[in-house]
Amino acid sequence: MLKLSTAVIGFVIGLIVLIAAAVSGVVSALFGGGDSATTSPPSEAALTDIPGDYLALYRQAASTCPGLDWSTLAAIGKIETDHGRSNLPGVHSGANSAGAGGPMQFLQSTFDSVVQRNPIPPGGASPPSRYNPHDAIYAAAAYLCESGARNGADIYGAVYAYNHADWYVSQVLNQAAQYKQAGANSGGDAPASPQAQQAVNYGQGQLGLPYVWGGNGPQDGGFDCSGLTTAAYQSAGITLPRKAQEQYDAGPRLPAGAPLAPGDLVFYGTPNNIHHVALYIGAGKILHAPDYGQPVQIGNLRWDGDDYAGARRIVSKIQAPAAQP
Repeated sequence: MLKLSTAVIGFVIGLIVLIAAAVSGVVSALFGGGDSATTSPPSEAALTDIPGDYLALYRQAASTCPGLDWSTLAAIGKIETDHGRSNLPGVHSGANSAGAGGPMQFLQSTFDSVVQRNPIPPGGASPPSRYNPHDAIYAAAAYLCESGARNGADIYGAVYAYNHADWYVSQVLNQAAQYKQAGANSGGDAPASPQAQQAVNYGQGQLGLPYVWGGNGPQDGGFDCSGLTTAAYQSAGITLPRKAQEQYDAGPRLPAGAPLAPGDLVFYGTPNNIHHVALYIGAGKILHAPDYGQPVQIGNLRWDGDDYAGARRIVSKIQAPAAQP
């Protein structure tokens, strides 16, 4: 009987481990395993709305960028072309008025440069084409990854790089939240209730309106901070107290450090002197009416020297643990 030396046995075992790891990596790349800590399961809305082949591609492509959730890719695909179902110019051939084409609406020059830096895996066209869903979605994942999505460092900035407009980023984040299964906590944000999503949707529609002290909406020429949050939740059938201090006092706040969800009210000041309220929209951003001369806009949740006082969740499918007032 042949006796193997300890060194040979060690080499064989090591080789088996390496082969197993390689096979595991290939399977993950092919079937979208990704990092389970940063990958949310699809919601019923996602399963209903997204074609199966597109959903598989979003999940597979997102797994190539640690920290990028598939729902962000899917949200871009939805907003750009309704997952390739749109018949507008440039979706299936040619280009739109801005020169973009394909299901993820790439400029040809941008697509070519992304693919040159990040070769597309087999499964699409040869050579890769911006009109091929496989190629376009993998290229979009690579572009987002290069633009700040890697390790979840700056999802907002990555989406902004895709289309330089705050309203666009807000729409993408909102759509992505709807595509995540309730209870998923991808990217550090908790899922939003339908009413909270409606409040965010309403707020998006007010971007650019002037700040008006005591303003309750377009009928007054604009909003002040609490007028905006009141109107946003009124659009979802929920009545809030009118003033920022009253909104802060109306219920328990989220515990310090708890994940925020789109639609949460966030407050600034001190417990007895709240001077500002805003709508959290995800990825560390808020939608608010800041002050005189500053229209309704998107800004950062936190900044140097701020006096952040906490947050309230107005309604949630999953009730968050409440801190003592």
